[in-house]
Amino acid sequence: MAIRQKMYQPKNSELKPEWQVVDAEGKTLGRLSSEIATILQGKHRPGYVSYLNTGDYVVVINAEKIRVTGNKLEQKKYYRHSGYHGGLKETTLQELLSTYPERVIQQSVKGMLPKNTPGKRMLSRLKVYGGENHPHGAQVNRTKGTGE
Repeated sequence: MAIRQKMYQPKNSELKPEWQVVDAEGKTLGRLSSEIATILQGKHRPGYVSYLNTGDYVVVINAEKIRVTGNKLEQKKYYRHSGYHGGLKETTLQELLSTYPERVIQQSVKGMLPKNTPGKRMLSRLKVYGGENHPHGAQVNRTKGTGE
């Protein structure tokens, strides 16, 4: 008779999320989004379990300087609906990058996360900013100093 090993269950004391800053300048949208989704899910850690939020916080800067390949600036469309008849709004990637560059990365990462309650909590740990400056300097510097 085979002995079944217990699955690893991380304790709450072991779940200490860190803050990571990602510079999006010159990086491709899809490749960057998949890296961010991996960090948010916690798949980069050895104690990863699929049903817990074991990931880190991610701060993305320079969102307006993201790069896309091909003709996606003109051809890729984003849709949103107001809920009323005729309320479907259509926006191209180029228009969205010029007005709300944060939404492009936010929606791209959202599509790569699980569609359940932990997935929503993972997405809430993503902070995206269009420029260089972000208000999370204290958290980022605090986690860098604890490893010494």
